[in-house]
Amino acid sequence: MTIAPTHAALTAAAGSFGRAVALSCRECGERADLGPAYVCESCFGPLEVAYDFGTVTRADIERGPNSLWRYAPLLPVPADVAERPNLNPGGTRLVRAENLGRELGLRDLYVKDDSGNPTHSFKDRVVAIALEAARSFGFTTLSCSSTGNLAGAVSAAAARAGLDSCVFIPAGLESGKVVMAAIYGGRVIAIDGTYDDVNRFCSELIGDEIGEGWGFVNVNLRPYYAEGSKTLAYEIAEQLGWRLPEQIVIPVASGSQLTKIDKGFKELIALGLVEDRRYRIFGAQAAGCSPISAAFKAGHDVVKPVRPDTIAKSLAIGNPADGPYVLDAARRTGGAVEDVDDAAVLAAMRLLARTEGVFAETAGGVVVGVLRKLVENGVLDPGATTVVINSGDGLKTLEAVADVDVTATIKPSLAAFRAAAG
Repeated sequence: MTIAPTHAALTAAAGSFGRAVALSCRECGERADLGPAYVCESCFGPLEVAYDFGTVTRADIERGPNSLWRYAPLLPVPADVAERPNLNPGGTRLVRAENLGRELGLRDLYVKDDSGNPTHSFKDRVVAIALEAARSFGFTTLSCSSTGNLAGAVSAAAARAGLDSCVFIPAGLESGKVVMAAIYGGRVIAIDGTYDDVNRFCSELIGDEIGEGWGFVNVNLRPYYAEGSKTLAYEIAEQLGWRLPEQIVIPVASGSQLTKIDKGFKELIALGLVEDRRYRIFGAQAAGCSPISAAFKAGHDVVKPVRPDTIAKSLAIGNPADGPYVLDAARRTGGAVEDVDDAAVLAAMRLLARTEGVFAETAGGVVVGVLRKLVENGVLDPGATTVVINSGDGLKTLEAVADVDVTATIKPSLAAFRAAAG
């Protein structure tokens, strides 16, 4: 499905996509022109961006800015993208997690902490790429369906770029994420239903005249948007000294982040930027919304939709679009897809904060909880270089840890402190 931009916008779009050359169907391989499309007209499979990279060197990348734009030659963006008004996300820290590793029995563990992005989640990466596509196609309103983090990222990016925004979320999201989306002055519409209900509504809106001129980052701009997740793969490899991790644990909602990290690793290998060595990909889901984990454990290729019921609302997508591709990546690399319940999520949030000083949102708790479960079940190699993704800031999901409070309230005297300290 497409929303047709004006002829002038199409003309202006020429040369706006760097080394990207086409959209390619992930099912049948048929190619289409670069445009605001997301479904193959031949088989209705999902489209993704295809490239002719030519030669890209480490030196080319290392000369770039300390943001995701250092990887512009590997993205569907113009060469001058870093000079345009945008939030310049990326360049987040890779934490050597020695304390957490000792506690879990892992000798070389890292946390890729993407809470350091401008709106405190990895969604700033994907929105940055979608924004450039929206500009090229002449869209004037940036929109999305969102479980929370994406709404904030879209609203902020639109404000910075001087575009209108209108984002759609399920009613009842964490208050921090609602505020984060609304503070930038765009419209925030809550819909009574799950994320999947919100997403279906947006698919209807995109074909209506009211949605004309709107760029839905995760619908008609989805092929470009999804490419932003590759920059996590690029950064991790560069931060590890231009080598791939042997094991990586990734949160799974729609599954797009996991599949694009896999794509990013494969591109680095194909370009000769890293050594071609085996890596294993593990997906992490909350037990209250784990359709991909269930399919993996059952040996199925089809993901059966579920109705989400979990504290990890940013991962609460019951009908994940990239579910089959997550299964493919996990099985091809010798990884797995696992899930943990809400109690394990909360315990993992506390564990990560206590051991590494990283306050993750509930999705990060899912990842660390799954990491712990994989170690306990003997699935992970304790001596292998292992990376886990924290995709968002714990300040966005304070309700989850509302029972955390001051240790004691005392009078301002040494005697009172001695008594309180035991």
